[in-house]
Amino acid sequence: MNTFDWLSRLIRFDTTSRNSNVEIIDFIQEWFVEHKAVIRLTRDPHQPKANLFATLPAQDGSLDGGVIFSGHTDVVPVDGQQWDTNPFEAVQVEDKIYGRGACDMKGFLAVVLSLVPAFHKLKLSKPVHFAFSYDEEVGCTGAPLMIDDLLHTGIKPSACIVGEPTEMHPVIAHKGIQVFRCTVRGCAAHSSLTIKGCNAIEYAAKLIGYIRHLADELRQTGPFDHHFDVPFTSVSTNMIQGGIANNVVPEQCEFIFEFRHLPSMKPHNIIDKITHYVQQELLPQMQKEQVNAGIEVKNIAVVPSFESSEDGVIDQLIRIMNGDKAIHKVAYATEAGLFQRAQIPTIVCGPGSIEQAHRPNEFVSILQLKKCEALLRKVIHVL
Repeated sequence: MNTFDWLSRLIRFDTTSRNSNVEIIDFIQEWFVEHKAVIRLTRDPHQPKANLFATLPAQDGSLDGGVIFSGHTDVVPVDGQQWDTNPFEAVQVEDKIYGRGACDMKGFLAVVLSLVPAFHKLKLSKPVHFAFSYDEEVGCTGAPLMIDDLLHTGIKPSACIVGEPTEMHPVIAHKGIQVFRCTVRGCAAHSSLTIKGCNAIEYAAKLIGYIRHLADELRQTGPFDHHFDVPFTSVSTNMIQGGIANNVVPEQCEFIFEFRHLPSMKPHNIIDKITHYVQQELLPQMQKEQVNAGIEVKNIAVVPSFESSEDGVIDQLIRIMNGDKAIHKVAYATEAGLFQRAQIPTIVCGPGSIEQAHRPNEFVSILQLKKCEALLRKVIHVL
């Protein structure tokens, strides 16, 4: 199957993160088995999801060294979006292919899978590895299981290319993400008797205001890295809910906030300030009104930052092949930091633009897919 055939098949699988990805993994696994790949599956212990790690061995049978082509199988929802085509059907219009995941990142997976027969026929001096994960879009929760399993095998790949959409520019750094759920517990009362209650929404608002203060401070004073499009660590509150009626002092309020930090910044520098404000300022105020009032701040997602040495082997390799001497760093996160933590030199480089990701009428251009294919064909002869 060529790249378009693969992309059409992959898009037909509704692998929105809330769904199982087992069906698409089984489908891909059959392709690798057909081409004599060594397969390792890691399954989520709590839900029907799986990672696939496949290796085409070197000519001498070795599984050591070589490059990993890495991508995630899940996509974001289409709920509430207005599409001009069926989002789970690949549609080509002129030089673009539309569909959910076309850009992020089934386009890369399609290129990789279409090249498997050609790689299999080669007399490989080093193996070629393929890493397909689940639940990247909800906090990179699937890949760690696969990487831990890989480390236990003793296999040591030489490099990894994470194929997130970069317009085929070599990205050497991205921010880390920390996501938190904050639950504020007050005391319910009739709204005519406010002194009998403790208003969870109002205290949540105070904390949100403090979080915004931190965000403004970071925006004004840094630290800064102007290679990023947003050159400072950003903090934002993105979801909130609370209260049960317009005449009841709300007993509970819950909100989600995140920060996206520069690789040079330690995450605890931010959360320690928030924790101190909660413990020293808000809780004493709340507990004067209601002794059982409380605030819980729980970390629900962590994606490590990523920063590769500009002089690293893989960075030099990609720059030479692309003729791209610019320094590219991005604010969005990927699984690259996870591979880097496993001591695998990593870079992010893939077809399509991040501006198309997560949007209605998501697309990837055929030219980008062709550039990706040409690059990957070269890579396996060098790494």
